[in-house]
Amino acid sequence: MASNPLNPAGDIPETGIPGGLSAQMTMAEQHDWHRDYLRRHPVSRRNILRGAAAAAAVAAVGTSPFGQRAYAQDAQLAVGGRHVGFGPDSTSQLRFAAQLSRQPAGAKVFLDHGPTPALGATVEAEVRNLLTQLPSSDGGVLAAEQFYAHAPVDGLPGRVPHFYRWRTADGFAGDIRAAATAMPTARAALVPFRFTMMGDQGTDETPALPAGVAPGDYDDKYYKADNDPNAPHATNVLRQIAAARPDFHILAGDIAYADPSGAGKPAQFVSHGAQLPDGFDKFNPYVWDVYFGAIEASAAQTPWMFATGNHDMEATYGALGYGGHAARLDFPGNGPSGCPSAYSFTYGNVAVLSLDANDVSYEIRANTGYSVGAQTTWVERTLAAYRANPGIDFLVCFFHHCAYSTTDAHASDGGVRDAWVALFDRYQVDLVLQGHNHVFERTDPIRGNVATKVAGDNSVVYPETDGTVYYTVGGGGRPRYDFQPGSRESYRGNELPDTTVPNSYVWAGGGDKVDEAAPWSRVRFRNYSFLRVDVRPGVFASEMDVTAVDEYGREFDRVTYRRQVRD
Repeated sequence: MASNPLNPAGDIPETGIPGGLSAQMTMAEQHDWHRDYLRRHPVSRRNILRGAAAAAAVAAVGTSPFGQRAYAQDAQLAVGGRHVGFGPDSTSQLRFAAQLSRQPAGAKVFLDHGPTPALGATVEAEVRNLLTQLPSSDGGVLAAEQFYAHAPVDGLPGRVPHFYRWRTADGFAGDIRAAATAMPTARAALVPFRFTMMGDQGTDETPALPAGVAPGDYDDKYYKADNDPNAPHATNVLRQIAAARPDFHILAGDIAYADPSGAGKPAQFVSHGAQLPDGFDKFNPYVWDVYFGAIEASAAQTPWMFATGNHDMEATYGALGYGGHAARLDFPGNGPSGCPSAYSFTYGNVAVLSLDANDVSYEIRANTGYSVGAQTTWVERTLAAYRANPGIDFLVCFFHHCAYSTTDAHASDGGVRDAWVALFDRYQVDLVLQGHNHVFERTDPIRGNVATKVAGDNSVVYPETDGTVYYTVGGGGRPRYDFQPGSRESYRGNELPDTTVPNSYVWAGGGDKVDEAAPWSRVRFRNYSFLRVDVRPGVFASEMDVTAVDEYGREFDRVTYRRQVRD
């Protein structure tokens, strides 16, 4: 076999597409290319099944959702990698999901659940079969098959723990966990609550599959040397999030990093430590096995709500690259048609919108414009409805690419600004939570693209008059970025008298970088971190404390947002 699927001229063989153009292909074009490649490189069903049976072998090194137990294809079917999310009505619906250790081969999977640990009710799970086939650097095809179980439970009371366990027909029964729906919007409760947020998470472990994956191939271990060669940063952040005991958690895109390159190019599996050919992104579906095992301690009992980033466009799975998410995750599905990761939900007096910034990005354009404006129309309609609702005080939007940020890697995306910032101004969005840049950065409140006031540590912001504050929280575990040359960090205990960044940039519509100063950049922290948000509904005024916390639990910034309650 050839050493890689590119010929010496750099062209993609048998397609007529020059290799240099592959970076400009849309997700739909990439998916068509993958299908054409696979028609010419068929994989037998037997080989795919062999890959599915081998998936359980990851357990031997402790990096699968199934602990230390290894399962052969004829062994008992097991369930791991549990994660919970809200349904379309967050106050009464939960969505339970998990990964299966192997092909179920006809064995049924069940979710037992009930209001007490005695359970009492049972629903048969839907099993979703995810087939992955993509070019490999050895000239062949990686063929993998993964299986995910999903069970919806509706008609639940608000914010009351609901107990559950996964069970299979051939005798496996998991331990009992509990999760809760959202607090209803009725203001009479006046009960405080908490949520957490970060982006750009990934894992600290290399997947063991398929055979031949070299340590570091799919986990970017190189970044650990910048602090401590043994520091598991994604694990540290996750541990702090779990310790915060949030009522829900939101992740602003770039989830597992099965595609660690993230440039929006056609995907290829790179084995045996081989170099990535020009014009391709690396991809390994087994990274998701590691990821679900890593987050299970939190996600099995706390609803995790995901947005999609550039690393989450996986072209082997459909024209938008989101077919893998449809198998693995349960989005609420109440957003615009054809935009799976655009949705909204409420928790108490807070309304949250997840947006898909891949649709509007000027920087990474593989999916730019795919909704043909439908998402932005939905954003305006949804924000207007929530702002008109007297039971909702705070509006929070989260997505991946940054409207305002100053790192040297990505900085600001003019596509996000052009599509949504005027809407955030019009409907007085309180918080915009972003990822993409692997640092922490907070702006002063902004209205009309201009900072309205200085909001330092421990300040109070009145969003109705002051404007929207934008957070970049991309330090969930992946390699850290730098700020602009000469731009210094500024955070609690290390504040600068003037935090203006004179030499940042914004991505323009033609894909060019346009220089700009950033007088709105207030806090910059180049390390791993997350947000802890504490909401206190009130009779006359409601407050929301947004605290930045590093991977070791140390706070380094806090702002209080205050709104008068409307009749």
